[in-house]
Amino acid sequence: MSNANKPMLQIKNLWKSYGDTTVLENLNKNVAAGEFVTLVGTSGCGKSTFLKMLLGMETQTRGDLLLDDQPIGTEPDQARGIVFQQYSVFPHLTVLQNVIIAREFEKSPLLGKLFGTPKKALVSEARQLLDQVGLSAAEDKYPHELSGGMRQRLAIAQALIRKPRILLLDEPFGALDPGIRADMHALILDLWREHQLTIFMVTHDLTEGFYLGTRLWVFDKVRHDPQAPGAYGARITYDLSVGDMPSDTLNQIQQSLNPADTSSASASGESL
Repeated sequence: MSNANKPMLQIKNLWKSYGDTTVLENLNKNVAAGEFVTLVGTSGCGKSTFLKMLLGMETQTRGDLLLDDQPIGTEPDQARGIVFQQYSVFPHLTVLQNVIIAREFEKSPLLGKLFGTPKKALVSEARQLLDQVGLSAAEDKYPHELSGGMRQRLAIAQALIRKPRILLLDEPFGALDPGIRADMHALILDLWREHQLTIFMVTHDLTEGFYLGTRLWVFDKVRHDPQAPGAYGARITYDLSVGDMPSDTLNQIQQSLNPADTSSASASGESL
């Protein structure tokens, strides 16, 4: 296989357990550079755990998780940026300062500051990024002066300033009202294309997963043992290219994730 055809990420026989409790079992997937993978599933099924494994905050119990044929590092690095639902901003810094601080510590770990030409270049780059996420007019504001949607835009700019190859989104829009979420959807799609990102996004909203992603993974626990409830973990039960979906698949997924809900979801969808 040529390098051009090699997957960026390889997941091989991956298991994750905590003591006697298995969270994820036997995951096997390949992901190419530039894909936008959305992850849905019931609460506690391991979606966020998998995202943390991609980031390097968690390690697998067995199996392999490879980035460019190499094991993913055990600590977060520049190649992988993450945006959580809870905004990870520094309240005592302005919008512009929040964006540049990570790069300043990266370039000057002892002082945490840059000066002269390097500082001017970084500020210019940060301002271009703030313009892309729609925060140019707010660069001198502090986080408490921003709306929820603006703080989430700031968190995305913080992640992108480090030029990650992989962007990890952990329910980033769950706390936003529908109108702002629609604006954020358009923004993240624009940024995905412009920055040529590979994105993994956890969402509780099935419709959002189908709308944003090029590929949808459904995490579900299919094996159960009443005598040993922690013996089995979730698997990826659906792996779908969004544009190639059979007409009844949405209903099947909705019912598998909400077994108590006997109503059908339309193609326009309901939230999980």
